[in-house]
Order: sequence, then structure tokens, then C-alpha cells
Amino acid sequence: IEHLDQRFIEPPPFDLEPCFEDSVPTSPLIFVLVSGADPTGALIAFAEDRGMLNGKYHAISLGQGQGPKAEALIEQGMEAGHWILLQNCHLATSWMSSLEGIVEGLDPEKVNPQFRLWLTSMPSKAFPVSILQNGVKMTNEPPKGLRSNMMAAYYVYNDEFMDHKTNEAEWKKMLYAMVLYHACIQERRKFGPLGWNIPYEFNDSDKEINVLQLRELIEQAAENEAEIPYEVISILAGNVNYGGRVTDDLDRRTLMIMMADFITGEAQKDTYSFSESGDYMSPPDGDYDHYCEWIKKLPLVAYPEIYGLHENADITCAQTETMNTLATVLTMEPRVASGGGMSREDIIGGLAKDILDRIPANIDLVPVQRKYPVDYHESMNTVLVQEITRYNKMLGIINLSLKDLSKAVKGLIVMTEPLDKIATSMFNNQVPEMWEKAAYPSLMPLASWTADLEKRINFLKKWIDEGHPRVFWVSGFYFPQGFITGTQQNYARKLQVPIDTIGYDFEVLPCYDDSGVKERPADGCIINGPFLEGCRWNDDEMVLDESNPKELYVPFPCIFFKPVKDRVLPYGPTPWFATIDKEAEADPTKITAYVCPMYKTLERRGLLMTSGHSTNYIMNVEVPSKKPQAWWIKRSVALFCGLRD
Repeated sequence: IEHLDQRFIEPPPFDLEPCFEDSVPTSPLIFVLVSGADPTGALIAFAEDRGMLNGKYHAISLGQGQGPKAEALIEQGMEAGHWILLQNCHLATSWMSSLEGIVEGLDPEKVNPQFRLWLTSMPSKAFPVSILQNGVKMTNEPPKGLRSNMMAAYYVYNDEFMDHKTNEAEWKKMLYAMVLYHACIQERRKFGPLGWNIPYEFNDSDKEINVLQLRELIEQAAENEAEIPYEVISILAGNVNYGGRVTDDLDRRTLMIMMADFITGEAQKDTYSFSESGDYMSPPDGDYDHYCEWIKKLPLVAYPEIYGLHENADITCAQTETMNTLATVLTMEPRVASGGGMSREDIIGGLAKDILDRIPANIDLVPVQRKYPVDYHESMNTVLVQEITRYNKMLGIINLSLKDLSKAVKGLIVMTEPLDKIATSMFNNQVPEMWEKAAYPSLMPLASWTADLEKRINFLKKWIDEGHPRVFWVSGFYFPQGFITGTQQNYARKLQVPIDTIGYDFEVLPCYDDSGVKERPADGCIINGPFLEGCRWNDDEMVLDESNPKELYVPFPCIFFKPVKDRVLPYGPTPWFATIDKEAEADPTKITAYVCPMYKTLERRGLLMTSGHSTNYIMNVEVPSKKPQAWWIKRSVALFCGLRD
């Protein structure tokens, strides 16, 4: 801003006028699609301004069997001077050669001067090069930043759209709140798993359908002289329109909790703030230009608090971008040493020897099965054997591949493609893909991963030698869900009841390891090892508390899993946040519970295994808190068995 100008840090609004002026009837106008941006709405608005909407604008989405229909539309449009929009050309690869022939055959003397052919396509090898070379190419990158996102949304509105016969002020304020909400859920993606477990592509179509529904519901309320149905608006927007994209229950929980801050009657007040700092206030009533000026005064860089996140989220975001950049740089690193020091082969050979020295070939299972036989009343024996079996399979693959790699770098055997991939990964301090397929989920680099694996094996050996531990290191399990289920099974068999009637109560203990636990509990289990992200644990008050600055992850104390028959959920059968939040708001000093998800890695999302379990999500743990549960939901607070290093 100081050296150039304000416009150099703000993306210009998406404007079709100059692109259209550069076009001729025989040259298509091509939208190169990107995730999160849909140009269709802007094109329809532009067609309306040009008087081409009523009967002169035709759109068709390409796909199987749509080619002949598209040809007929183009032929009709060339004669009558219509605009033809062919959407998603990348989905009709077999018809692209026909489209190329049609475009090349356009005769400027025969085509109506008003005719225009609009095309949309994702980047695709099948798209004809000749059309790309001769066409006018455009792309509408999704705006980066909260303010830019909102300005792009308001660019397609005007005074006519915003004016309303009744409830005009309420409509304008709710429109602003909906646009701000849409920008917030889009911008949360930049925080990675801290924002959303799965990065959803919320786009302009989602926003526009919500805006149209909002307008319709406000009009109906005015006609019936009723109050604006904020709850109906929230359910339609959150559970239906946006919720249709959301596949993770915990993301849906976050989506609905955030919406409660925006779609509310309180937003009608000029004193209402959408964030704790007060930087994002509900704007006073005014015309279209007033709202645009209000948006321009918003902070250029949005702080995490508008998304409900802690300020540490900015550090997490920066770290993620840095790691992605460095990973890209690593792929371009030269594979031949420039001279001096150890050669690439020497480094790989040294690494292979070091890992082989530290990691055993396997754990002898026969004496373990003798010492810990199958016991109806002790499922932990079976859990131990199953864990050793899983680790042995992984150790066998690692040891065999490392021995072959050691021979290959010495020239004793041929360096095959799989061995070369392992060598490259080890040289880049990455866990080889062959190992990852047989291993537990982890985001650690190779050096930290090797140390972690060594620690896990030592945990199992100590269990074998000294008997069942008083406190189980949950991070050391290959399959933690099996251990959790085994504990439930012990209690179900003790009471002679079905296992699906057994739930857990949770008690956080004032210790971090087995030094504070005298003996193993008769029922249930005590675990340690998880880390907390998004907040910290207050050891004095034994509740969740705000994170300290620059402290991203903190160790969590031991948790006592107490099995209970026919447990009544304290947070009720309805959404996980409803009951607890009402209690907390009524009495801020009352200690309630936050339903905290526990994952294996910081990535949070996972795949569904054949056993019905997630490869990453483990379970929900109820953790004491003095703040309403919604506070920690927006903070994306979660427990993790393993970090990045």
C-alpha cells in the first residue's frame, strides 16, 4: 500500500464486461473452473444487463448423451443470435472433437453478430487446443480473505435486489449476516484440519440458494405478520444446503454452532458483534453503497477470532503452508550429490543400518500366547496378542525392505523401482509408502517416526515382561479402538449383559503417568498419552482453559474410563451441544462437559475400515469445562494420540 497502491493488495471484482468486449461471435468465451468458484451466477446477471436473458440465453450441462442437444442449441443460437452456455466440458471428453469441428466451422459472414458461445471446463487434457488458442479465456479464483470474499458477494447485488417492501432493514441485515457466515465457513478451510475435518468446497451456488431462501422466508413472515423464522432459516441453510456437502458429524456440529452466531434475531441490533473483539459489528441500515463501504472498512487480515478460533490458529495455518511448500521443494531436490561429504548412497545405507539396529525383526508370539492365553474374563490378553500380530506384520516388511535396500546400494542386487522409492523417501526424511501401507496412521517424518515406533515396541515388551500396566499408553496401540472395546467386553462379561449396553463415564485424574496410580482398576481402564489442541488443561481447577500464546499442543492428564451399564448421555439425544449450553449459560460457574473427539493423528479425517471403525477417529471423551460447549466446538478442540514430530 505504501509503495504502490491499495488496489495491488486487493483482487479486482469479477467483471465480464471487458472480456465480452474482446470477443467476437466466432470465438468462444471460456471459463476455466477452479474449486470454490462458480461463474454461472455472474454470467446470468451479465446476460440480464445485456437484455439476453428472456429467451435468448440457453444453458446445458454436458455429459452422456448431451452432445446432440448442444449441437442443436448452437445451430439455433447462430441463426437467432442467442447466447449458448455449455457447462462442464471436461465431462464430455468424447464430444470435444465434435465441438472443435463446430467452432472451426463458424463462418463470420453467416453467424448472427449477437451470437456468443460460452464454455466452462475444469483443466483437462481432452479440451481442444485450437479452441483454447482462439477463445477468450477467463478464470474466477475464489477470493482470498474474508473482506475480499464479502466484496465479491456484494458485487453481484444492487439496490434493486436489496430493496424490500416490508421488513427491509431486517432483510438487509440478514443478507449481510448470511454473506459473512458464508465467507467464514469458506475461510476456515485455510486452517486445515483445525478449520474442517474435511475441506468442503462451499461455493457461490450454496450461498445464493441460502440468500434466495432467506428472502422468501422473510417475505412470507411479512405477509403473515409473523416473526422471522430464524430457526427454520438455520435448519434449511445448515442441515440442508450447506449440510448436504458435509459428510462428517463433527463438522456438521461446527457448522450449526457457527450459524447460531450469525442467523439470530440479535443480529438486528446495531450493537451486535459477530466476533468477540467487536471488529465485525452488525451494520446500521442503509443502501447498497453503505453496505459496500461498511465491508471495505473491515480488517484487511481477518484474525482467527471471527471464525471462533484461538489466535494460535494463525501459527498452525502458517506452519501448514510452510510444510506444503517444503514438501514441494523436496520433490525437486537433485538426486545426485554435487561433491564433497557423504554420497546419497552412503547416507541411505547409514540410515538403513541405524533403523535395523533399533527396530527388532519381530516379537516372538509363542511365549506371549503361553503367558497370556485366551481368557473369557480378561480380554486384554487377546488385545495384546492382536497388537503384537499387527506390529509383527509391519516389522517384517520394514526389515525385509531395509535388508534388500542395503544390498542394493552396495551393488549386490538390482535396485528395483520399489527399493528406489524407499531410498528416495528415506533420503528426504519421509516414511516410505510401502511402510505406511502396513503401519498405523502417522504424520511424523522418518526420524521421529522411527523413534516413535521404537517407543511403541518398548511399551509392548514392558507389558509382556511386567504384566498388564496400571495405566495404558493409548498412543502406543496400533488399533486403539480394539483396546477400548476390549475394556467394555470385560465389564459386559462380568455382568453377563450385551456389550452394546455398556458405555463410559470419564474422570480426568490429577496425574500424567502411572506414578500417580497405585493399582489397575477392577473395572475399566486408565489411559495416558493424548495431546490437546485448541485449548489447554487447567491443573488447578481441573477444567479446560484457554491456550497460552504460541502453545499449540499440550499433554493431557490420565483419563479413567469407567464402564457403565445403560448409561444416560448427559448431553441428551438431540444435538450434542443443546442441553449443555443452556446449563452453562444459566450458571457460568457450573462445571459441565465438552464432548471432545479423540483422533490418532492431527489430520482428523480418516477412511472407514471394513470393521466399521475409522482409520483415524477413535471416540468422544467428555471433558470437564466451565465454558459452554459451543465455545470449544468453534475452537475445534480435540485430543490426539500422535503429533507431527
